Amino acid sequence: LTGKKAVEQNWALEAGFTDLATHGLSDRLINLAHVSPAVIPPRVASHEILGHISQQAAMATGLPFGVPVVGGAADHIASGFAAGIVNPGDVLLKFGGSTDILIATKTAVPDARMFLDYHLTPGLFMPNGCMASGGSALNWFVQKIATGEAAAAAQAGLSPHQHMDKIATQTPAGADGVQVIPYFLGEKTPIHDADARGIIHGLSLNHDLRHIWRALLEGFAYAFRHHIEVFNDMGHPTTRFIASDGGSNSRFWMQICADVLQEPVQLLIGHPGSCLGVAWVAAIGAGLTSDWQGVSRFVAYGERVLPNPENADTYDKGYAKFRQTYIALAAQRSQAAA
Repeated sequence: LTGKKAVEQNWALEAGFTDLATHGLSDRLINLAHVSPAVIPPRVASHEILGHISQQAAMATGLPFGVPVVGGAADHIASGFAAGIVNPGDVLLKFGGSTDILIATKTAVPDARMFLDYHLTPGLFMPNGCMASGGSALNWFVQKIATGEAAAAAQAGLSPHQHMDKIATQTPAGADGVQVIPYFLGEKTPIHDADARGIIHGLSLNHDLRHIWRALLEGFAYAFRHHIEVFNDMGHPTTRFIASDGGSNSRFWMQICADVLQEPVQLLIGHPGSCLGVAWVAAIGAGLTSDWQGVSRFVAYGERVLPNPENADTYDKGYAKFRQTYIALAAQRSQAAA
């Protein structure tokens, strides 16, 4: 668009090329990637104007010649910013095809268990985690396992996911002992184990699809709890939880998350996602506003899902079992490989 090359601050940081002491590109770090520093373009902040629409780009796109172009932002960071993750301790639980968790912090604490990005607001950071599956696992379940429920869902005017939620409400917290370890595509954060696999544990002839569905939803809630435990271990307090994206439309799943975390979960209404975040970044860069927190005016809050304290003990024990099961299986794989 501009005829100029630049690398946005978070792509430079995620590449491992940024010295956090100076926030500039480091030739030493770039050399560790066996790349010549000469091929890395200048680093720009997300809201920094890096150039303007060139005449050639204007002719090719129809965009006006001379329009300023800013650095932009990674989609998950822009989405978190637009969702209202603007104060230290704010946490976004993002329920898409994969599941993400992002937190606003005042300090950068590099930790191999998590990813680290700059927050779009200068002076803040946004450490984050990404799980390899989420909604994709629920889609797999309704398409491959619960196929016999499709007719009942259609007859009730529900999607397969809504139907499974409805019938799974008949099962208790803890799914009567069934537990799912949702590492169906390996796992990214915080374990970084490409060889991890999904586990359905504790099945008996007393169980049916309702129990497995509930256990699947609980499994992702446990995985979020694991991330929060790591954030806290890194020294990042977690004070407010917001849920976004498609999975947050499941009131049943959100109650499970609130119960597993024993924290209120704030729902959003019509969250526009990353497009709002980058639009606000562009407005900042173009000088149309200087209010970073002004983006919150466009975020509508819905229900605040409160945790049920009666389920706290069940989910404390379930989480402990969730962690122990993976650790035991990983150790078994390591011994077998040896």
